[in-house]
Formats: sequence, structure tokens, C-alpha cells
Amino acid sequence: MAQTASNMLALGTKAPDFLLPATNFNTTFNFEECKGSKGTLVIFICNHCPFVIHVIDEIVMIANDYRVQGLGIVAISSNDIVKYPQDNPEKMADFALENKMDFPYLFDETQNTAKSYSAACTPDFYLFDNQNKLIYRGQLDDSRPSNGIPVSGSDLRNAIDSVIYNRHLNEVQKPSIGCGIKWK
Repeated sequence: MAQTASNMLALGTKAPDFLLPATNFNTTFNFEECKGSKGTLVIFICNHCPFVIHVIDEIVMIANDYRVQGLGIVAISSNDIVKYPQDNPEKMADFALENKMDFPYLFDETQNTAKSYSAACTPDFYLFDNQNKLIYRGQLDDSRPSNGIPVSGSDLRNAIDSVIYNRHLNEVQKPSIGCGIKWK
């Protein structure tokens, strides 16, 4: 399984906007509509990546734990569906339903959104504060498929706590590791 690291977009970057169709809702969403009162988590995922499958339960738990505290959450798939039909919008909707994703799962057909975020892998996490400034881009935790470390979400949860409770967040952050985005 090939491993690709995050590009580590510069901290302080303003959240790029998007307008993308949701595969699990019958509408489109932009950044403002996904935004939470305390901050916003943008996650690049896909249906078939073993790294995503390894952590999807924790991603959904984080969404459920923090949405009620004012965190907006959105997932985006930017993979080329011609070469990877398992990531097509219909299968994205099935994936969202199977994994009880109550947050928008958007399809980035042009891949322009992934490029604007400098996304490189799945999963790739971007946490913005309530001013839409990037304060965290990095890993969920140290767990990877088959490395034996339990999934805890500790790195991302710590970052989210810093946004919600106005705590200082260390700028030294470990990149996410996952499958590379499948570019056209």
C-alpha cells in the first residue's frame, strides 16, 4: 500500500471556498454552509482507501462528539472516478450511509477543491478556527493499518479542543499519511 504524506498547507491560510454536490444530501454546499460557530473541519477521504477505512469510525465519532460543540464538519472526495469507479457519487452515498456519516460528503469532480487545499492524501485533515484561518493540518493520530497502534484520534482531538476551548496549539504538527489522491 503506497503511502503519501500531507503537503502541510501554511498555518493561517484562509479556508478556500467551494461549491460541491453532496452525495448524501440532495443539495450542494459551500464552505460557509459547512462552517461551525467555533471552527470547521474539512477532511479529504474516499471510499476505498485502507487508511480511510481504518479510521472512519473515529472520524464519525469526532463528528458526533464535536458538532454539538460548534464544529462544522465536511468530507470531500476528489478521486478520479473514471480510473476508480468505486469512488463514484452513488458509492459515496452508500459509504456515507453505511458509516452513519451525518455530515456532508461532497464530490469534487473537477479536483479544483483538492488543489485549492493542497490536499495530497486520504485522509487529509484541515481544521479552521472561527475566523476561517487554518490552525491544524496533520494526522488523526499515530495509528496506521497494520501498525498495531489503536485508533484514538488524539492529535486531531487535541487540535479541535484547542479551537473550542481557546487553548494554544503547538505549530509542530505531524502530516497525515494515506493513499495519494487519484488525480486525472
